[in-house]
Amino acid sequence: MINADLPPDEFVRRQAIVLRPDELEDYDPLLKFIGDKRIVLIGEASHGTHEFYRERAQITKRLITEKGFTVVAVEADFPDANRVNRFIQGSIDDENAAEALAGFKRFPTWMWRNSDVLDFVGWLRTHNDLQTSKDQKAGFFGLDLYSLNTSMDAVLQYLQNIDPEAAERARKRYSCFDHFGEDTQRYGYAANLGIAKSCENDVVDQLTEIHARSLELLSQGGQSAQDDLFIAEQNARLVKNAERYYRMMFRNDVSSWNLRDQHMMETLIALDAHRSTLNQKAKIVVWEHNSHLGDARATEMGKRGEWNVGQLTRERYPDDAVLVGFTTYSGTVSAASDWGSFVERKKIVPGLPGSYEEVFHHVGLDRFLLLMSKDSALSKALEAPLLERAIGVIYRPET
Repeated sequence: MINADLPPDEFVRRQAIVLRPDELEDYDPLLKFIGDKRIVLIGEASHGTHEFYRERAQITKRLITEKGFTVVAVEADFPDANRVNRFIQGSIDDENAAEALAGFKRFPTWMWRNSDVLDFVGWLRTHNDLQTSKDQKAGFFGLDLYSLNTSMDAVLQYLQNIDPEAAERARKRYSCFDHFGEDTQRYGYAANLGIAKSCENDVVDQLTEIHARSLELLSQGGQSAQDDLFIAEQNARLVKNAERYYRMMFRNDVSSWNLRDQHMMETLIALDAHRSTLNQKAKIVVWEHNSHLGDARATEMGKRGEWNVGQLTRERYPDDAVLVGFTTYSGTVSAASDWGSFVERKKIVPGLPGSYEEVFHHVGLDRFLLLMSKDSALSKALEAPLLERAIGVIYRPET
């Protein structure tokens, strides 16, 4: 029994499971903790840290090979991730993982076009090539909603291949955005101020038509009709949600944040339904930032009215979700100084006083794992409000 009067760092030291470099069996307790749960969310304290990406990939490989997980859903644009998915399924002309990742052209490219993701995508292709059943192959999908233009193109291409008249109707609806080209934020600003027509009705009508004609579209498709329709539906829904997101982003941060995470959750639910069968529920691992995959109800996010994927997943799958996060006291990160600028390797500020990172640093262990359940003594020892590191794609350590 642990003395409840111990300071938090000593509590942690006694509960910590040491993780040695490159000793994958050290994750055995985590795999046991996950058990039969089928939704595992793996976060990161920063978007550009090699160790987070590497360790997350190693855990995911074990979930795929040992526990039958077949979906990897990531904080990335749906069309770009779908190109990777087609590659690992063996159904695209890309010759290697580097070519498959070339679709990630939008800032910040380093989130997905990096050596750790490259190695993981290559591993997924090799793994899938060894599977005898389609249902056993792993998939790679994007959850985010920033790809308004490329998603519109994907919908148009899908319809053009099976129903040119439907494609023409979609093209007319999507032409509402033509005056803004690739500048989706300019559309949102103009529509929000009322100086440009809102495209809301057009994108809703397009999604409604695809849903209403789904059985007909399936009958017109080929061998991969079901997968193709699913992808088209997700892209059409993304266009609808992205249109609203870009209008709302100029109003307040809470509403646009909530819309984005709600969209990612809707995509996760759709993936679950698409990849589940009558006999086998899908098993899904999610890769995003800690701020999306922690439970917002336990943070100041929840106090200001924000929710996130972690909270929504626990509410949707209360008996099936496990949340895993990474953090660090010190190190380096790949990030930019401004949106759209070049990536730099930056030294991060050491964990601040009154932070989880400071508590963990005082434990005196380089790498360790904590397994925390809701009412455990460890959870109670760490329940006092503390700061937590969160670095996105923009980082200015001098501030």
